[in-house]
Amino acid sequence: MIILFHPRATKPRNCRMPLAALALAAVLEGREEYAIVDGNLDDTPLDSIIDLIDRHHVELLGVSVMPGPQMVAGMEVSREVRRLRPHVPIVWGGYFPSIYPDATLNARYIDYAVRGQGEETLLELIESIRGQRDLSSICGLSYKDAFGLHRNNPERAMKGPDSFPWVPYHRIPVERYLRPSFFGKRTAVHHASIGCPFNCSFCGVHAAYGRDEKMESPERTVEILQHLISQYNADSVQFYDMNFFLREDHARKLCDLMEPLKLRWWCEARVDIMSRYSDETMAAIARAGCTMIFFGAESGADWVLKDMQKGITTEQTLIMAQRTRQFGIIPEFSFVVGNPKDPDTDTRETLAFIRKIKRINPDSEIIIQHYTPTPQPGQMYGDVNDKIIFPSTPAEWASKRWLDFTLRIDTGAPWLRTRTKKLIDNFELVVASRWPTVQDIRAPKWSRFLLKALSAWRYRLHFYELPVELQWAHNFINLRKPKRESL
Repeated sequence: MIILFHPRATKPRNCRMPLAALALAAVLEGREEYAIVDGNLDDTPLDSIIDLIDRHHVELLGVSVMPGPQMVAGMEVSREVRRLRPHVPIVWGGYFPSIYPDATLNARYIDYAVRGQGEETLLELIESIRGQRDLSSICGLSYKDAFGLHRNNPERAMKGPDSFPWVPYHRIPVERYLRPSFFGKRTAVHHASIGCPFNCSFCGVHAAYGRDEKMESPERTVEILQHLISQYNADSVQFYDMNFFLREDHARKLCDLMEPLKLRWWCEARVDIMSRYSDETMAAIARAGCTMIFFGAESGADWVLKDMQKGITTEQTLIMAQRTRQFGIIPEFSFVVGNPKDPDTDTRETLAFIRKIKRINPDSEIIIQHYTPTPQPGQMYGDVNDKIIFPSTPAEWASKRWLDFTLRIDTGAPWLRTRTKKLIDNFELVVASRWPTVQDIRAPKWSRFLLKALSAWRYRLHFYELPVELQWAHNFINLRKPKRESL
C-alpha cells in the first residue's frame, strides 16, 4: 500500500479538496493499493497512518507539503512515523521540497524529495523501492545516497492535465469539502493548468513547476465541472491556476462552454494579458459566471514592477480596475510593498496608487503584503541575497520566527523600518474597514456598517496612525461571528 498524506493547512471550515494528493491518487488508481489521509479532516492523522501501516504492507508514505502550517504538520507526523515505524520510507513532494530540496533532505526522517510535478516521479520511485529501477534514473527526484550525500537528479519535463487521468473523487468524502463561500453554498475547487511562463523575481512557482504553462482542454474542464455538479451538487468553483486566462482564444472557448453550467467562480489572471482582451471576450467571461478575479498588481510604482521582473505596468492595472467594473466582475488586487532599494518611496507610491484604484472601482478588493523574498539565491529582487540567511532544515522553518516570515506576519526584514511597516499595516486596516471584504460570509450584516462608519474619516483625511478603534471593532466582530457554517 501507498499512503498519501495531506497535512493540515487550515481550519476544517476552510478546507478544500486535497488536489495534490488527488493528482497522485489518479495515477495510482487501478494499479496500486493506496489510501488518502487528509489532516484537514482527520483530527488524528498520525493514528490513522500508524493504523494503516499496522494493517497493510505499506511501501511508501508520501507527504504533500506547502511552506507554513502544512510544513509544520507534515514535519511532526513524518518525524513520529519514522520513530514509531522506522521501516516505512518517507517522501516529501509539493512546493516546499521543490524549492528547498536540500533543507528537506537535511531532516533525518525524510528519505526522498520530489521536485515539481510528481505523478510520474512517484510511479518510478515505487518501482525503485521494489528494486526495479535505479534511483539515479528518476527525473525530478532528490535523495540521499549510501554515504548520506544529497543527489539531485535532472528536472522532469512538465506535462499538462490532459496527460493524466481524472482525479478519483470517489476516494474522498467530497461532500465534506464543498463548503459555503461568497461564491456559493457548495464551492468546489479545480486546477486546470500547471506551470507559469512568467519570471516574477519574488515568486517561487516557476522554480518549482517550470516556465511553460500547460493548460487543460476546455472540453475536459467542463466535463469535470459537470461531474461535480451532477454527482455532488456543486454550485460554484475556485480555480487554483496561476494564470487562468493565459490565451484569449482558450478563455473564450472555455467560457462559452461553461455558461450553461450556471456556476459562480473565482480565478487568477494577469492585468497585462486581460487588458488586451476584447469586450466580447470580457462579456463572455462575465456570462460564464466569473464573479471575482485575483490580479497580482504588486506595486503602484513602475520602477518597482521592473525590478520585480513582473512584466506589467501600473496603467494596465488601472485599465483592469475599470474594465472589471464595466462587466460586473469584482477585481482582487494584491500588492507586495517595501522594495528593499527604497521601501519608503515604494510604500508612498503604492498606497497612493491603491487610493486611485478605489476611485476607479470602489468594489476592488485589496490585499497588501510586506515584501517577503522566496529563497532563490541570485534571483531575489532588491539586492537582498546577502541580507538574509535562510533555514537549512524543516525544523528551522517551523520555528516561530520563520513561520512569521513565511506567513508574512512579521518578516523581520532589515530594510523595512518600523515606522514604514506600521504605515503599511495601518493603511491596510483602514482600507479593509472602509470597504469590508465581501468574501467574509460569516461576518454579521451590522459589522459592515460599523467598520465603514469608524474608518470613513480616517480614509478621507489620509490619517492612518494608531487605528486602535478599528482593531477593537474587528476583534469585537470576530467574537460574534457564527462558530459553524451550515452546508
